[in-house]
Amino acid sequence: QVQLAESGGGLGQAGGSLRLSCAASGRTFDSRAMGWFRQAPGRDREFVAAISWTGGRPAYADSVKGRFTISRDNAKNTVYLQMNSLKPEDTAVYYCAAGVRTSRYLDDYDYWGQGTQVTVSA
Repeated sequence: QVQLAESGGGLGQAGGSLRLSCAASGRTFDSRAMGWFRQAPGRDREFVAAISWTGGRPAYADSVKGRFTISRDNAKNTVYLQMNSLKPEDTAVYYCAAGVRTSRYLDDYDYWGQGTQVTVSA
């Protein structure tokens, strides 16, 4: 069992930065791939970034590539999403998730956090 809790969301400005954290509890965190997804109002939840349990092979959505960086610290049971060069279209609720493989697909993740709101003003 893995419990996930996101933090670090809030209001950012276009061109600015925010850093999201996802703290995990449970004994299997360091054997899990971790992902970040987001959901804007009226839209489906979409993939943002994912990272393997070793911290390698990060994957990114094209819309955030070069601006966002996913990382993890297994000693702290925490995964991060550094978001730079923010755009208004990054506004969404951001969710972290734990899964069995580094994947872009929601169905590959079996544990989800409650989400944290990110709002980017123009």
